[in-house]
Amino acid sequence: MKRNLLTAFCCLLPLGYLINAQTGISAELKTEYTPFSNYIRPEDSVKTNSKSDFKRVNLNLSIPLSIKKDNNGKVKAWSMLLSGSYARISHKNYETPLFPSEMLNAQVGLQHIRPLGKKWSMMMMASVGLYTDLERISSDDILGQGGVLFIRHFNPNLALGGGPVLTTAFGTPMVLPWIYFDWKTNGKVKFKINFPEGAEAGYQFSDALTLKAVVNLSGMSVERNKDGKSMMFGYQQITAGLRPEIKINDKLSLGITGGSTLLRNFSESERKISSIFKDKKIADPKFTSTFYAALAIRWNLP
Repeated sequence: MKRNLLTAFCCLLPLGYLINAQTGISAELKTEYTPFSNYIRPEDSVKTNSKSDFKRVNLNLSIPLSIKKDNNGKVKAWSMLLSGSYARISHKNYETPLFPSEMLNAQVGLQHIRPLGKKWSMMMMASVGLYTDLERISSDDILGQGGVLFIRHFNPNLALGGGPVLTTAFGTPMVLPWIYFDWKTNGKVKFKINFPEGAEAGYQFSDALTLKAVVNLSGMSVERNKDGKSMMFGYQQITAGLRPEIKINDKLSLGITGGSTLLRNFSESERKISSIFKDKKIADPKFTSTFYAALAIRWNLP
């Protein structure tokens, strides 16, 4: 059941990135590379000679449509959200094709953030997107999501939220629970936990340079037709490494990550609500750990 829920959550817009309201256009362009590593057969957990890599480019864009501040300086904003991820996967030494060679997730959405008193705020979002392996694009590849998060701000550095998220990833619209947690510290030594995205610990050497140790969770999902059935095919990975972040100016910053994959697997389930609650008899296909590298550019316009 838990693995199937992860597949559904991979369809959602990156909520942690969206909750931070911006007064201007903000964007992040990120490229990732995971070299070839061995496929572990799920039937007996044997490491095979089959190998796959993973290359991805990802773009998130937030465009403010309306921004207002109340008497306490809290922001009420409407924003348009654009998100796109394209992954290319190469395979070696497979007797039969098991995994897609390409994955595309492209989404457009609308976000609204408003304060609810001094300690609470609310974030609403709705989006529609294309989730496809590019082999055959149909209406089944189009998925919609929408949700509401109620966020409690204990102080400027600590926030906890939760709420319902509606997704069509499993055919019939289904409501799933969503939890948001954001904690960070100030000063030269910095710690941050942002669920469900990851965690980081770093040291700020100067205004322009910070070195961080990071753990990140990410994934992609596509709809595929298999034996005449509509299936959700999900890719999940957990990575860990070091990331120097360079602040070029007030509008532009650069992050370079080098490390390893802690978890890298695929999951597949039929697009039925009942499939979420079924326990799988065989483990999901996965791969051995290998090197991981990423380059991210972020910019904010006034």
